[in-house]
Amino acid sequence: MIPFKKCPVCGGEMVKKEVEELLRGGMHTAVVKVQAEVCMRCGERLYTPETVRYFEQIRKKLEQEEVSEFQPLGRCFKVAA
Repeated sequence: MIPFKKCPVCGGEMVKKEVEELLRGGMHTAVVKVQAEVCMRCGERLYTPETVRYFEQIRKKLEQEEVSEFQPLGRCFKVAA
């Protein structure tokens, strides 16, 4: 998947895992589950170029409010301090 056996940040061991990534675009947020190489020491995540392009496509749809194909998860609120 990724050509790193060790984390490029801290040198820790990299393992393949399914992770959730929060993507924001405009006023919308999406939760996406993808495969990534994750450092067991510092938590750094490395994604394939295809996954990064997938993220970009989702962000663009969020910005343009093309969200009809996405499954709603609930509502989000901002709390003023």
